[in-house]
Amino acid sequence: MLPERFAGVDVGARKGFDVTAIERDGVVAPPERLLSVGALVAWLLERTPRLVAVDSPRKAAPDGARSRRDERDLARVVCGIRYTPDAEALAASPDYYAWIRHGFALYAALERAGVPAIECFPTATWTRLGGPRGTRSRAAWSRRVLARQGLTGVPARTNQDARDAIGAALTARLHDAGATECFGDIVVPR
Repeated sequence: MLPERFAGVDVGARKGFDVTAIERDGVVAPPERLLSVGALVAWLLERTPRLVAVDSPRKAAPDGARSRRDERDLARVVCGIRYTPDAEALAASPDYYAWIRHGFALYAALERAGVPAIECFPTATWTRLGGPRGTRSRAAWSRRVLARQGLTGVPARTNQDARDAIGAALTARLHDAGATECFGDIVVPR
């Protein structure tokens, strides 16, 4: 049986991936930046998380669409989200959408490795756990919501990517506990 360990991944373009692992009470592998899908999958396999939440779209919008229904529903009910266009639009702007292509590659590698993964959106996680951002900066808001989660082992200094990786891991933990809602593929806390 897998330990009650959950991982979260914030996907970027050139910067690579920010990843962390938590257990029920705290961070057990502090946020770390890895530059390749292979390095990230190896990191995850070494730590055997029960579930990984990835902050990146799992798929493109249907052909001819400018967004996914999941994203539109989430934006209407929880918070705004950057929409994912169809494959043709993704290919037409390869630099802008590089992070999404990295996410697609990660999902494929996780599937090949047998690592269970869900799609998440940490801004929705922070919104559901701490309320709307309002006029606060994203950094101040997410720091405050994270501090209220009572996790031990959170580094004293984190950037937004690290906080979003922790938020993703929290989403995985909540999903395992049955405390989430799904907007299509996107999993958010209830």
